[in-house]
Amino acid sequence: MNEEIVRIAAKGDGVTETGRHVSGAVPGDILLEDGALERGAHYVDPPCQHFSRCGGCQLQQADEDALRDFVTQRVLGALEGQGLEPVEVLPTHLSPPHSRRRATLHAMRTHKGAVIGFREAGSHTIVDLRECLVLRKELTEQIQPLRGLISKCAGKGAVDIGMALCDQGVDLSLTNVALDNLEATEATLDYAREHQLARLSIDQGFGPETVWEPEPVTISMPGLPVAMPVGAFLQATCDAEDVMIADAREWLDGASPVADLFAGLGTFTFGLTKGRKVLAVEAERATHLACKNAAGRTGGRAFAIHRDLFRNPLQPEELNKFGGVLLDPPRAGAKAQIAQIAASTVANVVYVSCNPSSWARDAAKLIEAGFRLQKLRPVGQFRWSTHVELTSQFTR
Repeated sequence: MNEEIVRIAAKGDGVTETGRHVSGAVPGDILLEDGALERGAHYVDPPCQHFSRCGGCQLQQADEDALRDFVTQRVLGALEGQGLEPVEVLPTHLSPPHSRRRATLHAMRTHKGAVIGFREAGSHTIVDLRECLVLRKELTEQIQPLRGLISKCAGKGAVDIGMALCDQGVDLSLTNVALDNLEATEATLDYAREHQLARLSIDQGFGPETVWEPEPVTISMPGLPVAMPVGAFLQATCDAEDVMIADAREWLDGASPVADLFAGLGTFTFGLTKGRKVLAVEAERATHLACKNAAGRTGGRAFAIHRDLFRNPLQPEELNKFGGVLLDPPRAGAKAQIAQIAASTVANVVYVSCNPSSWARDAAKLIEAGFRLQKLRPVGQFRWSTHVELTSQFTR
């Protein structure tokens, strides 16, 4: 019997109504009795030559409607798993092609030169990229010339290549590159100079060391530039960041002061300082110090403290001083901190998440404490991947 594909599962397979998983299928496709697929209206030809091998994308075969629906249902499905539903679901935001401003690629020296790219799914094999439709052009332009540098300077084994677009240009960091002779050192510095890098950092096994930085590297947050430590976290795309900051501003309108938990470099902190004071709390030391330095230039509207919210979450008596709380934790969620928020008198919480599953778990705890999930927006800033994010507002 033929079966129609009705949804896309969390890892990217198409799923029939009876629960059969089919690799590469999208809603509307028909799984025929012989196992072949009859393509439906939501299937499109993948635009990248590397798709199906490269592990960077899983959903290039889905059209815009199917992709948007996948992102939406990933979030709503996690919520339904907890028996919950939001008051309002806002339009899903999808980042466009060529919008991602940070990535980690992998490289390896070969007898013919070097290969550079993402790894195949579930494998250590590197797909040698000739194009990438996800990354910003400024990043993809580094791939071809980097082959020459890797072929000269890489050690045995894989090289990790951290790439990020900052205010001054491309910030590049490399592991497993040995600067143990004059030729390698000169080749590395020549590369940075010729390609006008904002910064080049090399990790020779003792942590990243900056070898090129003509001027201090910064990343612009709303209202001011913030020093950017090597490897600091950035939202993947500027367009998604703008949408998430706008949601936070609207939902926390009138709330003062605000605590920004897991604040990072201050993406939300500095977007919320107009007309109120914001406390930024961050555990990673270099990131905290960069945020603290920038906070000192806000005229007393932003303050930063160094604190590990997993081991030492803000307590109810501390939280009760705030008119609102924003949190943007890592993928594990914020179980310990959410328990303290639930026990506090805080009435307005904005939760930004990169993991619908841990977020839904934490959402259930807030709702148990009397909150309502007022607003919810799914965000797909990792285009064509199964990685999904969201913004949400809880009030009581």
